[in-house]
Amino acid sequence: MILFLLSYLGGALTIVSPCILPVLPFVFARADQPFVKSGLPLLLGMAVTFAGVATLAAVGGGWAVQANSYGRTAALVVLAAFGLLLLFPAIADRVTRPLVALGSRLSASATGGQSNASTFVASLLLGVATGLLWAPCAGPVLGLVLTGAALQGASASTSLLLLAYALGAATSLALALLVGGRVFATMKRGLGVSEWIRRALGALVLLGVVAIAMGLDTGLLTRLSLTSTGGIEQSLLDRFHPDDARKSAGMTKSEPLAVEGAMPPLTGATLWLNSPPLTREQLKGKVVLVDFWTYSCINCLRSLPYVRAWAEKYGPRGLVVIGVHAPEFAFEKDPDNVRRAVKDLGISYPVALDNDRAIWRAFDNHYWPAHYFIDGQGRIRYHHYGEGHYAQSEKVIQRLLSKNGDALGDMNTVKVAATGIGAGTRMRDVKSPETYLSYSRGRIMANGKAVRDAAHDYAAPTLTMLNQWGLAGRWTVGAENITGNTAGGRILFRFQARDVHLVLGATGRPVRYRVTIDGKAPGADHGVDTDAQGHGTVSGQRLYQLVRLKGPVRERTFAIEFLDPGVQAFAFTFG
Repeated sequence: MILFLLSYLGGALTIVSPCILPVLPFVFARADQPFVKSGLPLLLGMAVTFAGVATLAAVGGGWAVQANSYGRTAALVVLAAFGLLLLFPAIADRVTRPLVALGSRLSASATGGQSNASTFVASLLLGVATGLLWAPCAGPVLGLVLTGAALQGASASTSLLLLAYALGAATSLALALLVGGRVFATMKRGLGVSEWIRRALGALVLLGVVAIAMGLDTGLLTRLSLTSTGGIEQSLLDRFHPDDARKSAGMTKSEPLAVEGAMPPLTGATLWLNSPPLTREQLKGKVVLVDFWTYSCINCLRSLPYVRAWAEKYGPRGLVVIGVHAPEFAFEKDPDNVRRAVKDLGISYPVALDNDRAIWRAFDNHYWPAHYFIDGQGRIRYHHYGEGHYAQSEKVIQRLLSKNGDALGDMNTVKVAATGIGAGTRMRDVKSPETYLSYSRGRIMANGKAVRDAAHDYAAPTLTMLNQWGLAGRWTVGAENITGNTAGGRILFRFQARDVHLVLGATGRPVRYRVTIDGKAPGADHGVDTDAQGHGTVSGQRLYQLVRLKGPVRERTFAIEFLDPGVQAFAFTFG
């Protein structure tokens, strides 16, 4: 219920987001009509259409993306025609005369001439068209819903969450429409310029159509805006996310650990590494730690040293650690890639390859990393999502082992001195978010709207604001990654963090690259996969650490140039 409320509130906040501005002319264009028979059906059609399109975009794959693209084109045509009719009343009268006559006859036959059904239907259809164009800024709330949809598959819950988000935005727009309607009526009565108002609204509609067609609704307007709802939405998630209460349950020595349910089965894994397949029944009587991870996830890599240390220290005393590798990208489903990563990371405990997300869904998991602690009776007694709280988690292990009758010996917590990519960071220094580079999940480029699934030459943008990114050279932007078509292609990012990581792969031979920070070689600030001159090579599909700042963390400009064609770039992460 809380997540539905957050989705609704996140949608309501779009009224102060620049991405909603191109839609407002369509709403205010009918402000002089009765709200119940004009504004309400428009907003209803808009909300329902957005929820449906967002559901398809989240879970329907490439065909849904293409259908959405065609739908946007059709909606642009409809709304452009609507703007022209407002701008030129004579054309509107001529075009709508048959529809008005038909509507009048239908109306008269249905209710004796007392209904405005045609107005309702016309507004509903305009709402459907507007919903196809509506592109609110995807803040953390909508991002959480869409990520859950992509991971869990199609469900009624996903559609309801998206509908709640859409209804939130429709509510805020309805308030604007009601206020706007009064302003509209006052202007008509006081100035007697209703015809010019109508034409001005038509011009605004056409400008809105042009803005959306050029990608300005989520590009330029976002970059020029001084208002951002992302921080507000994130604070709502941090304040009200139901996991917060559950994480703190039973963590004092005097309070028992809560029982969160029975351990789900471990069936559905496509392969097991370091062990034959394990079953829930085999693990009865053992304390079990289940760690959901994936090898290109920086948060997983920073928590792995602690998981390894717990396995080494408590394994001989009755703890069984199981790593459930749940892939995020397609290349992480390759058993050879996972097998290589497990070896390189020094993981000796059992790892289940959960390529179909069967175990992930059985646990109703939503996060990387996620740690579930199970007692000797097969009950989940505690869980933790993300990094941190390592001493707290280790105390849970000790308590469960003690309750299980296992001798602990040393009760101190492990000391981990992680280096390289696995070294922890001060999160207060990190001002740049994880950023996907594909069109299905990525943030808008500083270049403007990406050309989908086709090679295109991009001119290097000027990055003036924190967390802007862009491309230079010839690239193909795909649904999961971007591919460099020629040598010399660059990716630029304005960031603030200690570390810069980029998930990379190559379509064929290894790809050489060169990294710069503020236009210069990184020197001592190079990452583990880059030398002091900024040089490195993409030799496999994994996460690469390209920058580790040694001095104060401040806003900097990162650039990576690929000296060979064929690179694939998936996502930036920062630490």
